[in-house]
Amino acid sequence: MDKIRNDWTKEEISAIYNRPVLELIFEAAHTHREYHDSREVQVCTLLSVKTGGCPEDCAYCPQAARYHTDVEVHKLMDVEEVLESAREAKESGSTRFCMGAAWREVRDNRDFDKVLDMVKGVNEMGMEVCCTLGMLTEEQAEKLKSAGLYAYNHNLDTSEEFYSDIISTRGYSDRLETLDNVRKAKISMCSGGIIGMGESEGDRIGMLHTLATLPEHPESVPVNALVPVEGTPLEDQEKVSVWEMVRMIATARLIMPKAMVRLSAGRVRMNTEEQALCFLAGANSIFAGDKLLTTPNPEYKSDEEMFQVLNLKPRKAFKEELPISDPA
Repeated sequence: MDKIRNDWTKEEISAIYNRPVLELIFEAAHTHREYHDSREVQVCTLLSVKTGGCPEDCAYCPQAARYHTDVEVHKLMDVEEVLESAREAKESGSTRFCMGAAWREVRDNRDFDKVLDMVKGVNEMGMEVCCTLGMLTEEQAEKLKSAGLYAYNHNLDTSEEFYSDIISTRGYSDRLETLDNVRKAKISMCSGGIIGMGESEGDRIGMLHTLATLPEHPESVPVNALVPVEGTPLEDQEKVSVWEMVRMIATARLIMPKAMVRLSAGRVRMNTEEQALCFLAGANSIFAGDKLLTTPNPEYKSDEEMFQVLNLKPRKAFKEELPISDPA
């Protein structure tokens, strides 16, 4: 196996991204087989535990309070209600359960205490438990780790250069600081981005470059295609082609070979053949369930049928769990 590299240049990543697409898929599929079981795909479930009313202005997000969308604002769910959803997800084949709250940042209050109880409960079910709660301090990350949190999702969304076109209520450095706090707490890092927001090819490469040159690669890299929502500034964006998704997934696989590359938002607009290309290119995780936070997602039954057609099997939780080492 090749040595894992953290010194990629943008030029090298660009050369990989722009290879003839069939050659790119072939190379990524080969690397995927070196580091992973190519028949395994992890099934994850994402639940919005607190919906809408967010003070941020992320241009893609229907949960921002300032946009007029159909999203209804809901306060934080009760712990038992969330644990019941986790049990249902586990019975449906999910091995990773992610809880999302539409917060700008975590605050040390009763709501955070409830989230810690949710984390404990899901962890006790033997599932990988993940949260995405906005910005996080080092102390809050430590509390989540102590409660049993396995992974924390905090996407970069796009490149540093394009970031301010999409979000003005926080900076790129804030994102990186949260990722650093996650690492310090020895929590598995989940960080990726969204394509189809009007960014350039260079922005896509820039985002991958930032992820691939972190002191340690994220264990999990979600690749999202924008799902335009009426009422948001990006409501009229065109659908991303499957080839753009394939290029992102294959490039992520080649430069971060150990990572779980997650085929995330936008999957509802893909047929089985398009999703199969993404798996061939190195994706080895999907989000299941009828919604991803507030946007539509394929139902469990259609995913079950796809797994049968493609002879895929769900990956077990905590498989080949590697200790998160201290940066040298």
